[in-house]
Amino acid sequence: MTHFLVSAAHKSSGKTTISLGLCAAFAARGRVVQPFKKGPDYIDPMWLGRAAGRPCHNLDFYTQSRDEITDVYRRISADADVTVVEGNKGLHDGMDPAGSDSTGALANHLGLPVVLVIDTQGITRGVAPLILGYQAFDPDLKIAGVILNKVAGDRHEGKLHAAVGHYTDIPVLGAVHRSRDLEIEERHIGLTPTNEDVEANRRIKCIADHISEHVDLGLLLAITRDLKSDPAPAATVRTTAPVSIQSKRVRLGVARDAAFGFYYEADLQALTEAGADLIFFDTLKDNDLPDVDGLIFSGGFPETQMEKLEANSTMRAQIAAAIENGMPAYAECGGLMYLARQITWRGKTSDMVGVIGADVVMEERPVGRGYVRLSETDGGLWPITGSASDAEIPAHEFHYSRLENLDPGTRFAYEVKRGTGVDGVNDGIVYRNLLASYAHFRDVEDNQWTSRFVDFVRQVKQSTTISSEKRANA
Repeated sequence: MTHFLVSAAHKSSGKTTISLGLCAAFAARGRVVQPFKKGPDYIDPMWLGRAAGRPCHNLDFYTQSRDEITDVYRRISADADVTVVEGNKGLHDGMDPAGSDSTGALANHLGLPVVLVIDTQGITRGVAPLILGYQAFDPDLKIAGVILNKVAGDRHEGKLHAAVGHYTDIPVLGAVHRSRDLEIEERHIGLTPTNEDVEANRRIKCIADHISEHVDLGLLLAITRDLKSDPAPAATVRTTAPVSIQSKRVRLGVARDAAFGFYYEADLQALTEAGADLIFFDTLKDNDLPDVDGLIFSGGFPETQMEKLEANSTMRAQIAAAIENGMPAYAECGGLMYLARQITWRGKTSDMVGVIGADVVMEERPVGRGYVRLSETDGGLWPITGSASDAEIPAHEFHYSRLENLDPGTRFAYEVKRGTGVDGVNDGIVYRNLLASYAHFRDVEDNQWTSRFVDFVRQVKQSTTISSEKRANA
């Protein structure tokens, strides 16, 4: 088994392209590849999971305890031949000045050797002090090798090899030359997600072929195979007990298409374990809402699909009717936007579902970005404690939209302690049995939202069934 972490000196060095190329290249050689991504991210894991042929899982110091990170890592990678962890930002970057939440800290915690991707644009001999500095900064961190990225050509590559070989003891695992074939289109929030890119598989294969040609995969396996040390001991982490009685299961309609695709794989699994059968549907193409007990709308890019969403008026009307009639629903960010009255972007406006009394306006710069902490009010539908609590919920947000003309008297489930939310103070709009929030949740020890939501759906279903039986017998 081979385990390593891919990081860089700074963001936008190309580490995602390198990581997914490595995943796809090893998978093409028959290896069982398990990808992970550090931090709160949906888009990079989509690409990594598609490249590896296995779902990518996230590891995040902010929403998970260290024991939970260790448990998830060990459990998910147990049957893998190659485990690839992609870091976020630079190797030593993070919120904590002491570096406790950095990618380097994650590598140390899990005992992983680091493959350092270096953006070589504009440097030659200067690559050596950069590497030496990273070695000296944290002697406990094992830098197994470097991949030189965005190399201008053979002459440039030769100078870089000479400098690294003369001044350092770090092996060069490869030199990836600049190529348009390695580019994945970026938008305001990052890479274009795979659920929108019809050329995703072709792009991945092209990147994998390029990486296979310019990176010594055999050397990478050889130098990382024996460097993995055991991570810190993990405490027993809770697991959701499966619902064994079939009658207690509920059917959840999950919107998943080009507009909505920001789902954590572990959360989908947790919903199933909590007793939900997931019925995926397409808000752009499907004519009818499936026969379900509850609805989930993830984040995504509804603004890029707003004309198509508006055109599917039958789907919008059925969703509106379901929510108006009390069907439980949960929406995050893009899902909140879809359930509002309309979206305005780049001078155009499209009608949406309309159950949330607000209009969505897209901005050119982020409105809310980063980690958030929420405190529950007494207005929530499926709270952690069942009543208002001082306990804070860790989550994250990344939205370029804001709400205008919000209905007065709007009920909120959360008070924002850190972050932006709807208005800088509140988040979690509650309407009938709908909870819609700009915050993105993860099902973790401190916020087991999936079981709470499934329980709420089950309670509403049972209550509706009892009421229907009473009316029938009256």
